[in-house]
Amino acid sequence: MKKKSAAAIAMARTAGMSVKNVLWLWWKLVVLVSLTLCVLAFLKLQSYSLSDSELPYSFSTSSISRRSRPLDYSGNPKVAFLFLVRRNLPLDFLWGSFFENADTGNFSVYVHSEPGFVFDESTTRSSFFYDRQLTNSIKVAWGESSMIQAEKLLLGSALDDPANQRFVLLSDSCVPLYNFSFIYNYLMATPRSFVDSFLDKKDGRYNPKMSPYIPMSKWRKGSQWITLIRKHAEVVADDDAVFSVFKMFCKRRPPLEPSKGKKNMKLQKQHNCIPDEHYVQTLLAMHDFEGELERRTITYTEWNESVTNMEKKGWHPITFSYADAGPVQIKRIKDIRNVYYESEYRTEWCRNNSTLVPCFLFARKFSRGAAMRLLSEGVVSQFDAASIMNSTP
Repeated sequence: MKKKSAAAIAMARTAGMSVKNVLWLWWKLVVLVSLTLCVLAFLKLQSYSLSDSELPYSFSTSSISRRSRPLDYSGNPKVAFLFLVRRNLPLDFLWGSFFENADTGNFSVYVHSEPGFVFDESTTRSSFFYDRQLTNSIKVAWGESSMIQAEKLLLGSALDDPANQRFVLLSDSCVPLYNFSFIYNYLMATPRSFVDSFLDKKDGRYNPKMSPYIPMSKWRKGSQWITLIRKHAEVVADDDAVFSVFKMFCKRRPPLEPSKGKKNMKLQKQHNCIPDEHYVQTLLAMHDFEGELERRTITYTEWNESVTNMEKKGWHPITFSYADAGPVQIKRIKDIRNVYYESEYRTEWCRNNSTLVPCFLFARKFSRGAAMRLLSEGVVSQFDAASIMNSTP
């Protein structure tokens, strides 16, 4: 009996040890699997920002122009007027008058409109816009990366002409505040670009997922309406790396929709990033070009900053009507000599080669009636507004 008891005890101990070994092995396996999953999750998070297919080369190489462009040109340097429009140009009659007073060798015109739209005698009053639309245009939506993609397409097309040395981005509601000669000399007198650019401390539009491709220290905000020298235009047109990051992580927050109920709370936690207010400014800061900029726009915009308006839909540019485009109002804009940037406590005095100059050469948003008044009162040239009242289109 004693022998049987000893054997039973030994077997029981062996069985107990086996169970412990099995449990220990299972525990080690669980820990190993958990650690593996954590590592894989971390690597996936790191690679989530951009895959190799979405970011074809590192930022360090994006500064190298990948286009083969002719560098030599004869004659005068040109100003390229780049119109970013929805469809047609409602103020073409004003711009036609503006270009009539210029030497055709001093400017060129490019228009990004909706795909398939053609500028000809049936769609525009001015021959300066005939066939000036891009053939590779895209569908553009406000607040999306397609807006900056369209800007890049305009710059790319204009860079194909080596004589183009200044590149002015304009909307379909922009007007010139001076004649061509004044604007041309103003732009050619400086080797700098005009890019409204300031630190974005309050809006929270920077998405941490952009790092390390776009460090927060280089994040900038400013007006979409830029004027670039050729060197900077090439950087913007040729960039793919930073644009890819913007396309993925800089997106407009969806508007509130009562039908979605509690889901609205989740939607409103997303970063509200407007690409065209950040892209060029941030890209040039990343290339350390800020010392080569006049950090201001030369296109005036008047904003509705009322508390009521902010609560409902945010700040929006005011549209100038016929009554708003008189000599007094235009002189007020022309007399502006400095711009204050609250986020940087910076007053930007408007200078051109150390000379104090008017801040703005263009203004927006102007209605057709306001543009007619500018012409009638000789801001651009003497003009009979009645001459287009019954004309087409």
